[in-house]
Amino acid sequence: MTLDELTYKINGCAMKVHNTLGNGFQEVIYQRCLAIEMERAGLSFGREIEQVIYYDGIQVGTRRADFVVENQVIVELKAVINLEDVHLAQAKNYVVAYDFPIGLLINFGATSLQFKKVFNPKYNLANPKIK
Repeated sequence: MTLDELTYKINGCAMKVHNTLGNGFQEVIYQRCLAIEMERAGLSFGREIEQVIYYDGIQVGTRRADFVVENQVIVELKAVINLEDVHLAQAKNYVVAYDFPIGLLINFGATSLQFKKVFNPKYNLANPKIK
């Protein structure tokens, strides 16, 4: 499965959740429902995986991404009316800090589901096969 196929499958799970619930719930509700759908889709994932953050080689703290899917894709969820640049920056930072090739930022809070792919510039995604 390519990274494109994997992100497509994740987005399909998110669409099913959004079509069923609509907008207006807290992020944690969408997170739980997306976990159910990804499990049904046969995806392996971890929820709220803690990652150490380094500055100049020194540990300065930890952050948690909402999901790590198939050990290849970081998924960050939001439940806001509109995605803002700060949300995109957060997702990009997670992709780089976790050292993953790609991430998804998914917003359940808008009338229509919003999602954005974010890329780690370190990886060449010309041949995006999953490891």
